[in-house]
Amino acid sequence: MSEQITWSVVIPVRGGAGKTRLEVPGVDRAPLARAIARDTIAAARACDRVAEVIVVTGDAELARDLSGSVTIVTDPGRGLNAAVAAGADRARSAFRAALLGDLPALDPRDLSRALEAATGHERGVVADTEGTGTTLLTSRRQGRFDSAFGDGSFARHVARGHVSLTGVETLHRDVDTVDQLRDAARRGMGAHTSALLARVWPREGQGASSSVA
Repeated sequence: MSEQITWSVVIPVRGGAGKTRLEVPGVDRAPLARAIARDTIAAARACDRVAEVIVVTGDAELARDLSGSVTIVTDPGRGLNAAVAAGADRARSAFRAALLGDLPALDPRDLSRALEAATGHERGVVADTEGTGTTLLTSRRQGRFDSAFGDGSFARHVARGHVSLTGVETLHRDVDTVDQLRDAARRGMGAHTSALLARVWPREGQGASSSVA
């Protein structure tokens, strides 16, 4: 049996006040964004096909909390694609992936299945639940990690030759809005987001996914 290929996973996490469309009464946006990112990072760390996690962020508190458990790269402040490239430049593996940091229901097994499928393609992409955005981008190419995140990014990535990777349910569910957060809660979110929402969403905030703290 051949040795299992493992990946370097870059997770960009924007600092600041969090997403303006993700307004949950009784919960500050910045701690919510930080909790969602921590659950995403925890799921990536728990994935058996991930050799290292590289977090690119300008959030000093998050960087301090994660120090020693992941590689921290300071966000260069030139947007999401520049942040991904900065993290990918630090990767030890030629198998590199960019995972967005807004997947609080991510199951490590879904990430493992996506990365396993991605080993068969030079470049791969996972769409969000709506089919327009991108949650995971993979590359086996040397040199600069070329991404085109932003509105409508899935179509751009496919046009650039990325193969669509499907059948990984929790990897599709990113969170930009309250409705999407409720959908993630129904699937079962990680410990950090669940704990933060437990007092304002007594039922939906409780079910934790299989990610670890």
